[in-house]
Amino acid sequence: MKGMKIRQVTAAERAEVVFPLTAYAFEPTADFEGLREKYRARMRYFEHVTTLVAEEAGGEAVACVAAYPMLQNVRGRVLDMAGVSSVASQPASRRKGYVRELLWQLLRQMRDQGAVVSTLYPFRPSFYGRFGFVGMPRRRRVGFAPGGLPAVELPGYVEQVPMAEGFAEYTGLLSRMCAQTHGFALFDELRTREFGEAKVWLALARAEQGEVLGALAYEIKNFGDVLDGRDLLATGPLGRALLLQFLGRHVDQVRKVTLSVGADVVPELWGTDLEVTLEGLVDFPTHGGPMARVLDMRGLDGIAARDGDVTVEVVDDAFIGGVHRLVGDGGQLSVTTGGASQARLTVAGLSALVYGVLDPVEVMSRGLGEIEYPAVEKLRAMFPREMPYLFADF
Repeated sequence: MKGMKIRQVTAAERAEVVFPLTAYAFEPTADFEGLREKYRARMRYFEHVTTLVAEEAGGEAVACVAAYPMLQNVRGRVLDMAGVSSVASQPASRRKGYVRELLWQLLRQMRDQGAVVSTLYPFRPSFYGRFGFVGMPRRRRVGFAPGGLPAVELPGYVEQVPMAEGFAEYTGLLSRMCAQTHGFALFDELRTREFGEAKVWLALARAEQGEVLGALAYEIKNFGDVLDGRDLLATGPLGRALLLQFLGRHVDQVRKVTLSVGADVVPELWGTDLEVTLEGLVDFPTHGGPMARVLDMRGLDGIAARDGDVTVEVVDDAFIGGVHRLVGDGGQLSVTTGGASQARLTVAGLSALVYGVLDPVEVMSRGLGEIEYPAVEKLRAMFPREMPYLFADF
């Protein structure tokens, strides 16, 4: 693009080059230099982040994008994932195509580095739809009075510690959940370290033998106010029940508990007389639901798929465009190239099937592909709907 060049910047450069762009885009007008110093102190955790900037004549950075190296469970297999973030530009440089060029280069670079999939939180979904991303369900916020939770004897207990004290066991639980939970994503070890500095309480649900079965990071606003939780994490029903009982013991300390859960959780069944508010707010640009796309078809080898054999053509994409034969055999998917296609899909349409967020008929009704009738049933059988739980915010 005439007069513009793209350059990759280091973590050490971000405070001077990237911060002015992201601070204007995402932060309230405040003490600019004070915010910059806090930002600079965090950059030791960003050494592995890929950051690109667009520079106009004279070397001034006017737009930026970044990607975190992450892991994500996609239908039972943990894949390398690029978490796109820090997408910003100066107002005077918007609508010139700079961010578009940056994003294509970023995705290409992350794919070359091994990323099989990519996710992000959009300011405008239609913008990212042009890059092949498709929407995923947003986590829900649950609110309830702790007095409505049941209290019975369970085999296990909950330990309450500061985050720093329990952080190693917390991250161990996250790794186990990533291995078993579709859509769950993790930062790399370096980026994760910063979260251990959070000044919050950590409730660890343990089996009688001490194994961690669940966790909730939370803070209490004030006496008689709100216990504000993050994600209610559990490997199964016992871990969740132990944490809920722990929350119920705050009945005379807080008036309300809030926390986050996945889209398939039903908090109204946690108690008989429990009054619950369940909110999945999606608006733009502040509360966009996550989006995802596939970057490498061969990288999907080994994800869970039921028996079936369908050949699809992915159209208009530099990364996965072409004809791909998808075979489910023995519970796993294998991907090869070539053959007579039975469906023409956009990247978003293919990604929607892989992530389990849309049925093949919905793919067609959304304008994300054309599928021959016999292939509709085959694709539905191979890739049944399965709501992903994208844990990581970035």
